[in-house]
Amino acid sequence: MDPEVVSNFLSEERDSAPEDLQAKFLIIEDYWDRKLWHQLTDVLVEYFNIPESASQRLPLFSSFILNFAEKINQLKLVSLGLLAASECSGLHTPSSHPFDERIANPSPSDDQERLTFLISLTQKVNKPSSQDAYIYALVAASDVKLRLQDLPSARKDLDTAERILDTFDSVETEVHATFYRINANYHQASLDFAAYYKNALLYLACIDLASLSTEDAQGRAYDLSVAALVSDSIYNFGELLLHPILDSLLSTPHAWLRDLLFAFNRGDLAAYAVLENNLSKSPLLSQHKTFLWQKISLSALTEAVFRRPPHDRAMTFATISSETNVQPAEIEILIMKALSLGLLRGSIDQVAEIARIQWVQPKVLDMKQIESMRLRLKDWDSSVNQLGNWIEGVGKDVWAA
Repeated sequence: MDPEVVSNFLSEERDSAPEDLQAKFLIIEDYWDRKLWHQLTDVLVEYFNIPESASQRLPLFSSFILNFAEKINQLKLVSLGLLAASECSGLHTPSSHPFDERIANPSPSDDQERLTFLISLTQKVNKPSSQDAYIYALVAASDVKLRLQDLPSARKDLDTAERILDTFDSVETEVHATFYRINANYHQASLDFAAYYKNALLYLACIDLASLSTEDAQGRAYDLSVAALVSDSIYNFGELLLHPILDSLLSTPHAWLRDLLFAFNRGDLAAYAVLENNLSKSPLLSQHKTFLWQKISLSALTEAVFRRPPHDRAMTFATISSETNVQPAEIEILIMKALSLGLLRGSIDQVAEIARIQWVQPKVLDMKQIESMRLRLKDWDSSVNQLGNWIEGVGKDVWAA
């Protein structure tokens, strides 16, 4: 590119920039003249991340950066490209609670323009030496395809990205975070609650939570909570209950959802009865009301087993019915469900109507449950001491010999 053309272009962009940012263009032009590509890239990344630069990102990328794209770090090139693509007019902002609010894209033509831009960027970095950048651009393009409701094509791109990621020994955290975030978005659009739950938690593990806005953190916590509750394969919420993202719901209109998760975790039927009226606030939870009762009943069953010492886990159907509020005729089905899900291990005596449980799935404990465990350990310690005293008493002659 003709240096004079570049100089004139940068001068025009400098004049149109806010006054306090105009000095940046003198640095950009200086680095360009001296061919200091690394320093030039860093100052461009810094400039693009300034909110006031928004209107200049697209022209700078298309008319300036692409001229030396091959000379700079390809991952940073994609980062600049994604920031530029965000300025294609009418960027759609997804709902903060997309599990409950399915909002159509108000401007598909803008997203189509954005997709064309990102496909071109993806092709540019699709080289053996820059596969990390290729994945970064590819999953960003799949995100736009999701907004355009092209789920099959988005899934194809995400599967391609996952296959390549699996071949890497290491990759930038930013690439992994973007993959997990958009993969979670796909499963959210597909209403695959368990897959969304897994990928959303992996995404949160890759980022600094402080980088999320309050609204984003609350939206993510809300969606994770709903997914955990309505999934038919998630019965242990430990990872979510221990995650600080859940605290973002405190002192909000959705605080009841956090309380509901803890009630499920401890099998607290009384707390569920108090919180049950809130289910109507979430269309998905309201639709799954019958399933949620079955789920809390299973949790109450596992909690009832957990509270008992290992030598006292032969429970009659009548006992289970009283502790789970499940009708006696449905107790056997409840126990079989718990066994099939791997929540319990044991056997059922149908004639005697007794369930003999040998094992219960571990889970995160609250303070009340920890106190119960402390008392059980105390009882165990006492029984061991009694056994020791008894052995000592009946075996005096043996010890004397």
